[in-house]
Amino acid sequence: MEAFLSSTLAVSIAEIGDKTQLLALFLAARYGRPWIISLGVLVATLVNHALSAWLGAVLAGVIPQHWIPWIIGVSFIAIGLWLLIPDKEDDEMGRFANYGPFVATLVLFFLAEIGDKTQIATVILAAKYSADVLMTIAVIAGTTLGMLIANVPVIFAGKWLMDKLPLGFAHKAACVIFIGMGIVTLINA
Repeated sequence: MEAFLSSTLAVSIAEIGDKTQLLALFLAARYGRPWIISLGVLVATLVNHALSAWLGAVLAGVIPQHWIPWIIGVSFIAIGLWLLIPDKEDDEMGRFANYGPFVATLVLFFLAEIGDKTQIATVILAAKYSADVLMTIAVIAGTTLGMLIANVPVIFAGKWLMDKLPLGFAHKAACVIFIGMGIVTLINA
């Protein structure tokens, strides 16, 4: 349960103001089909985060066990600091826009997540909770739920919601959470 809850909390807060959230807002404004766009976000996130969690679990099996808490702790702190650098909106949808809202969302969201803070957080969380397959599944479910918690309201409420969210506060809160997780991991090492 800890893997699921910490993954959900970490990703839902880290995603606020992220480039993929801005992409979700852009897709909703372009297509106006919130259910289809939400489904595209769900599928893209499940695939991306499942691959990321698998990578985290593999890395946890390859890296010497006594290094893992140190790498995870430092990585959490690095992500926390990275969260203080806000993402910029990318208005270029390219040729994928011609395939409709589901395919455009699926492809663009999957590609935007590659190398993103939340993807890297998923790798790190999966490495931390790689004790068994159920923990890895809990991480995938938690990070996917976190993405949906952050993105679905934006898809449905759009610009109104983005005008109301204090993004600076959200980035700072996420920074504190990740740095706190890093410190706790390092202390327990």
